[in-house]
Amino acid sequence: MYQLTTHSAIADIPSDQWNRLTDPDTPFLRHEFLAAMEEYGCVGEALGWIPCHLALRDPRQELLAVSPCYLKQNSYGEFVFDWAWADAYRRHGKAYYPKLVVASPYTPATGPRLMTGATPRRRDYARALIQGAVQLAQRMGVSSLHWLFTAAEEIDLLRQQGLLRRVGCQFHWYNQGYDSFEDFLEAFTAAKRKKIKRERRRVAEQGVHIRRVRGDAVSEPEWETFHQLYRDTFDRRGGIPTLTLPFFKAIGASMGENLLLVIAYQGCKIIAAAFNLVGERSLYGRHWGCFQDFHSLHFEACYYQGVDYCIDEGLTRFEPGAQGEHKVSRGFLPTPTWSAHWIADSGFRASISRFLDLETEGMEDYVTEMQAHSPYRNAGLGAPGSLSADLAHLGHDRPTRPR
Repeated sequence: MYQLTTHSAIADIPSDQWNRLTDPDTPFLRHEFLAAMEEYGCVGEALGWIPCHLALRDPRQELLAVSPCYLKQNSYGEFVFDWAWADAYRRHGKAYYPKLVVASPYTPATGPRLMTGATPRRRDYARALIQGAVQLAQRMGVSSLHWLFTAAEEIDLLRQQGLLRRVGCQFHWYNQGYDSFEDFLEAFTAAKRKKIKRERRRVAEQGVHIRRVRGDAVSEPEWETFHQLYRDTFDRRGGIPTLTLPFFKAIGASMGENLLLVIAYQGCKIIAAAFNLVGERSLYGRHWGCFQDFHSLHFEACYYQGVDYCIDEGLTRFEPGAQGEHKVSRGFLPTPTWSAHWIADSGFRASISRFLDLETEGMEDYVTEMQAHSPYRNAGLGAPGSLSADLAHLGHDRPTRPR
């Protein structure tokens, strides 16, 4: 009934057809975003992200479902860490790379990866897409196939097709219908509220002021300064600044309504900036840079300005990026993230499955510990729920420790 094709360039698929199938809350999966990465050198063989996009069609060649897929020669830019798996393969004389990854490159943000649009046949199309992807992986002879930062409702579908579920943790903010930032702080304990107010005052006391700019209103010099900040951050941390200046300028022109740049000035000089993606319901913090140290400026530009923006615009959720336990005291609470993994080798699959059972148990303990540090007076306020509840909602009990 269905035909799965692969595409070495997203430009092979018309942008209107691709975008029709995406969730409007996931700008990092839009055709414009992924196409700019390919056109302006952010992905490709040199960086180990070789486009291999999946497209499901019916006999009339109508596009039914898509997934952004890449043949990977490394694990850089994925944020679901499997280097230990690759090392185990190497120690046993096997090749872990290449592998297939369904993801938005360098973007650890949650959203549908089985992109079917709003159709009553979503589950049918999604199953066919998964089956076709696994068959493709088998034909290509790759070690594995990975679906990263999938929406929670996709996990059951992926598990039914034999993929292993993995759970991670990020720290997200949830809008409880706040009228203002002050209203948000009223939900905090007195000590935590006082600390945040002090941090915001310290930014102003250093002569720093903030400007929020939509992507299509960012000037060329501002993009150039932001990109210098972005590069400096990666250079200092020993990372690879894969996103090019032409990429940022291109998405500013093509999807500027989905971008937010928070720019910090001292006088007339730009000293720092934070880059965000804006969905229909959610804000996604992505990149930050600062030319010198300013007390509390990172918290202001990357967290408090984003919360302010969400309240002003009526957005329901703010994902400020991967990792960062310091986010908890600022109102961002532990939230499960999901990925699914197909492993070709049966022996390694069994070992990885046992590892994931243990990791899930440890992750549940970690989420519980982080929730205990909630800054909210009402312990349940702002919390997405326990990991146990999320696992039960997905129809799977908490795994027991293997003997």
